[in-house]
Amino acid sequence: MASFIKCTAAFSFHATSSSGLHQALSPTRYHHIKTQVFNSFVLPQQVRRIHKTSMLQLNRFLFEQSELDEPIEDGGGDTIPTVTLTKNDYRTIHAARTLGLKNGDTLRAGIVRKKNQDVDLHPHADQKNRHAGNVTDQATIEWLPEGKIKKPEPTARRGDPPGSLRVTLHSLASSYRVFENAAHEEETLPVSLILALPRPLALGRLLPMIAQLGVEHLVLTSAKKVPKDYFGSHLFRKPHELEKLLVEGLCQAGDTQLPHVSIVKHLKSFVNGDLDTLFPPEEYARVIAHPQRYNDDNPPLRMSNVVFPKSSTSRKIVLAVGPEGGWTEDNELDMFRDQGFQQISLGTRILRSDVAVVSLLSLAHATCATTEQPPEAS
Repeated sequence: MASFIKCTAAFSFHATSSSGLHQALSPTRYHHIKTQVFNSFVLPQQVRRIHKTSMLQLNRFLFEQSELDEPIEDGGGDTIPTVTLTKNDYRTIHAARTLGLKNGDTLRAGIVRKKNQDVDLHPHADQKNRHAGNVTDQATIEWLPEGKIKKPEPTARRGDPPGSLRVTLHSLASSYRVFENAAHEEETLPVSLILALPRPLALGRLLPMIAQLGVEHLVLTSAKKVPKDYFGSHLFRKPHELEKLLVEGLCQAGDTQLPHVSIVKHLKSFVNGDLDTLFPPEEYARVIAHPQRYNDDNPPLRMSNVVFPKSSTSRKIVLAVGPEGGWTEDNELDMFRDQGFQQISLGTRILRSDVAVVSLLSLAHATCATTEQPPEAS
């Protein structure tokens, strides 16, 4: 009934006002007004196009080492690294529209570090290598206006960037407490993940979550219930796209350590070969997640009950998570068990990959971080 009234009102405008308006206005202006009135009354709300934007939340601005500018001196002989971002860079847009930063404002920043990347602490070492993995909460920004814009601050109307953004990384310090000696050590994340490759769209959603929660090593592997064409995803054809999703998660978490990613297309060869090299059994508690059977009378093993190696001085877990259909029980599950994997369960429910991964990684980190004496393998 309401739609009928609106349509009637619109056509009533045309019938009753045509002669008066047509005489008072030019034909172009009259047609414009008539079209606006018709659209506002007749066109249903649901067909109007809504422009959506994805807002990337950045708790720490992260930069690749290749993005660092030539160093500038601070007056005391030391150099301060800087980064200059283009006007259309997502970090520049975030600084302008979301944070509304002005010249001299500070932000949290860091430089991405990849696994097994050596850091040279010598004062005269190459800057890009020297600062890998470092962070600061005192980086300052400077707008570099471009074109007709002269004022060095976000535009008044939409908060758009006035031009490029220069970030000066003051007071960089290691986030991993690197010891200043020849045999320096670094803290490593205690959890690694072996993940049966999910659908490409699901993988795109999962990668930022995995990086947020933190894993030392991510192994994306085949499985009997994983279609082979999943490995044809653009994320594998363009590795920088995969890395970009991981960096997105690091920005949210405020971390700089990029997970090391391995692609495994033959699960059996990996389990019987490279597994011991990457995750030595004397260092890692090996855990595999699989749904509990409804008719299984044995109480399921929970993450908190995982047994750790007797020789290990710290708690580390390598966690294997299967596809949404689960590991095959007569083949894959037994193969993992033969390599010392302890089967745990989140219950009888069959979970989607993203729900299972987030839940299991959270439990794994909590188990590794507990202050209680870890259980030992006999």
